[in-house]
Amino acid sequence: MVGGLAHAGVVESLLAVALTLRGAAVEFVLCDGVLGACQLAVHDGTVSAARLAAGELGRTLCGACHRVGSRIVDGLDLPVRRLSALTTAADRRAAAAEADGLAGDRIAGYAPDGLPLGEHAMAGALRFFAVGSLEGEPLGEAVLRRYLAASRLVERATTRLLAGARVDRAVFHHGIYVPQGVVRAVLSRAGVPVATWNPGYRRGCFFFSHGDTYHHTMIDEPSDRWSGLELGEHDRAVLASYLTSRLDGGRDWIWFHDAPEGDLDAFVRRTGLDPSRPVVGAFTNVLWDARLHFRGSTYADQVEWLADTVEWAAARPDLQLVVRVHPAEIRGTLRSRQRVIDALRDRVGRFPRNLLLVPADDPVSSYALAALCDTVLVFGTKAAIEFAAAGLDVVAAGDAWTRGKGVSRDPAGRAAYRRLLRDWTPQPPGAARVERARRYAYHVFLRRMIPLRAFVPTGEDPPLRVAVDGLDALRPGRDPGLDVVCDGILEGAPFEYDAMRHGAADARLEAV
Repeated sequence: MVGGLAHAGVVESLLAVALTLRGAAVEFVLCDGVLGACQLAVHDGTVSAARLAAGELGRTLCGACHRVGSRIVDGLDLPVRRLSALTTAADRRAAAAEADGLAGDRIAGYAPDGLPLGEHAMAGALRFFAVGSLEGEPLGEAVLRRYLAASRLVERATTRLLAGARVDRAVFHHGIYVPQGVVRAVLSRAGVPVATWNPGYRRGCFFFSHGDTYHHTMIDEPSDRWSGLELGEHDRAVLASYLTSRLDGGRDWIWFHDAPEGDLDAFVRRTGLDPSRPVVGAFTNVLWDARLHFRGSTYADQVEWLADTVEWAAARPDLQLVVRVHPAEIRGTLRSRQRVIDALRDRVGRFPRNLLLVPADDPVSSYALAALCDTVLVFGTKAAIEFAAAGLDVVAAGDAWTRGKGVSRDPAGRAAYRRLLRDWTPQPPGAARVERARRYAYHVFLRRMIPLRAFVPTGEDPPLRVAVDGLDALRPGRDPGLDVVCDGILEGAPFEYDAMRHGAADARLEAV
């Protein structure tokens, strides 16, 4: 729906052709400027809060967004439905009145007829401001109301689409925010099988999931999808090669350090950390990202988790607590406007002397730093997978993907986490747990991240392009990864790539 997300259009145009070659009748739905708020809106990036709150998104962003989307999909000779044809002026007036008439404190939980319109509106507003809370944003509520009105319009358009057309399957980017999250909710309620996708970390790879965003499906995924894997010597070598490459992102197209510092001697000299004393590391997420993508298990509030951890460390002067702020706070897709260190200082006040704060711009490698730690505490960072596979003792206090998989310690509630800290001693994981962690890492990085050979990175915007000789490259049997994706979309098959059979689709990883 969001044409200005050019990378999404590139991926989905190729999927449309591949699915057509497999007998599907593919149609696109594209927004042509009728929503007053959407995922492409970013505060002071693409539109100011004042202009979005004033209903001026159409004057600042929508025209360019629609032109990008049209340029991508109109040349495919496939049907394209515009949102303006699926909504009316009466819909827009009613959506605005509904959003304006609701009390501000009711918006986030607003779910008429069971549809979580308020949840997706809040997700959109938090992402727009790149903050974990709208408190302190003077125009926060006004922007939130724009997102709620947009959520309702998306619901009306999707409902009208279903009433006038047969929709057997749907596939689209992300599965949260506005509009995609609302589309998913409406289609799921109607019983339409939904597949969502996102770029994976590995270069040329993608996550696809059934029914929900991968941020959630990977948390809930049954362990029997991977726990029985038997890793051969070559499989272990490929995994080790990839995990090593994560230190500098050499085999990735998503990374957060250009030149990570692996020299811990320099870090120790710079910070005064004493490696001879016990070290406990706490590795954070970006605040707005954690609020949206992770539902919260032991803690729903990342800052509350950090505050409890700092309070514990203050009473344990025999050890050192190192809080590593995620580099994505300043280097992610959206530069966070709410910083973990500031939020933590507001919550706890004075920091204890045995607390070392490592800011997002510190060049130290998070992986090298974790190796110094006797225990690694995480909220939701995916690095927990790599920490566990490296044989580190990992404690998951939020919805990290390791949670419930038998590869990390997962306290069930705040009281249990506090007991774990109270009784803390270094507890290296046993061989069975480390082996289980490596199987899971192999599953995530080499099976669930599906390589699609047709795409090559550009280093520009969009960050990828299609590079094929012709349509035959997209037909069944030509690309195992594309076959997995299309079979998953059309037949509901698992989105799992058989790297043991087909290889990692990365010559440098295979050369081990």
